[in-house]
Amino acid sequence: MNDTPRYTHLCATPACGCGLTRRDLLRLSALSTAGLAAPLLAAGDAQAQAFKGDDQPVRIGYLPITDATPLLVAHGRQLFEAEGLKAEAPRMFRSWAQIVEAFVSGQVNVIHLLTPAALWVRYGSKFPAKIVAWNHVNGSALTVAPQIRRVEDLGGQTVAVPFWYSIHNILVQRLLREAGLEPVTRPRGSSIAARQVNLIVLPPAEMVSALATQAIAGFIVADPFNAAAEIAGVGRVLRFSGDLWKNHACCITFLAERDTSERPEWAQRVTNAIVKAQLHTRQNQLDTARLLSNASEQRYTPHPLQTLTKVLAASDYAGYEASGVVRHKDWRQRRIDFQPYPFPSYTEALVRAVRETRVEGDTGFLQALEPRFVAGDLVDDRFVRRAIQAVGGPQVFGLPADLQRREVFGA
Repeated sequence: MNDTPRYTHLCATPACGCGLTRRDLLRLSALSTAGLAAPLLAAGDAQAQAFKGDDQPVRIGYLPITDATPLLVAHGRQLFEAEGLKAEAPRMFRSWAQIVEAFVSGQVNVIHLLTPAALWVRYGSKFPAKIVAWNHVNGSALTVAPQIRRVEDLGGQTVAVPFWYSIHNILVQRLLREAGLEPVTRPRGSSIAARQVNLIVLPPAEMVSALATQAIAGFIVADPFNAAAEIAGVGRVLRFSGDLWKNHACCITFLAERDTSERPEWAQRVTNAIVKAQLHTRQNQLDTARLLSNASEQRYTPHPLQTLTKVLAASDYAGYEASGVVRHKDWRQRRIDFQPYPFPSYTEALVRAVRETRVEGDTGFLQALEPRFVAGDLVDDRFVRRAIQAVGGPQVFGLPADLQRREVFGA
């Protein structure tokens, strides 16, 4: 319980602002090439086979963002142990690229992952894995330099996203297009037109410093980096992601299919713990902020309590509504919220949205994806359905009893 999580850094220079390094890109490309991916897949299978039945320990991989909250709360409150599982100290990574590599190779077996990235892992890299639950809803924002007052002011500027396959990339491109701006992906230093916005990938941990040094004009990412920029006075929230797509999933809980099919009881217990952690978080927001802060015994994240409290126990959301940052008051949302059910309507809409979004790399696999098929193939909701019923049913999360919804978008 008191072990300090291991922190994996992708680049030799912490504040380099390099985004994905060349080594990163090679690693990710390897996952899409059968011959090069084989050693990683073999390593993952070997890790899984080293344990019999449900004796496999829970090995969490995460980024130090509030998206990871359910996994970390489940560990910190010993909810995995309450389910009869062993849990190792969670491993903290710096970027999504290394989380994916560690997951495929079996170094970690329970991760939170950007929902669109799950599409890429299963269908682009052909790694058999399943979404078993949503990790949270909303929880992200477009944060810009103080002088930026409107989306249109980003014309001719550079904006950072955390990963090409992210809800952040999808939403910011939609927002830019609606403002009459063209999203482009050009090398650093390239000239762009006044009505173009250059999108680059940066690890979340580098975004605030990049904004402070004016290397970028804005970033869209999960909290608490938006809150950190606000508190430091180097940025302001222009729009919240949840005000653009109502109660959208940002991160999901991802398990290898070998664990959902060969260890269904293990997968059920993992999901039970995560669902209980989400319910606890909704009811104990300030305590959760304390648990995740750099002042806690576990030191799960490097973030101070003030920053995490601004996100998890936000009391200033009404101020954003009054200022016009939040335009859809009738949606009655929190800055971040937690509910575990993976609505099929969202997965279907996500597939369509990714197809309309500019991303780097080979995107040929996207055109072959049929939304309804993906909603049934990528997601395995049998575990989360049971876990939700065990804690009181959908109503305890404010969900409809039939677990159906319609996707709602806002301008």
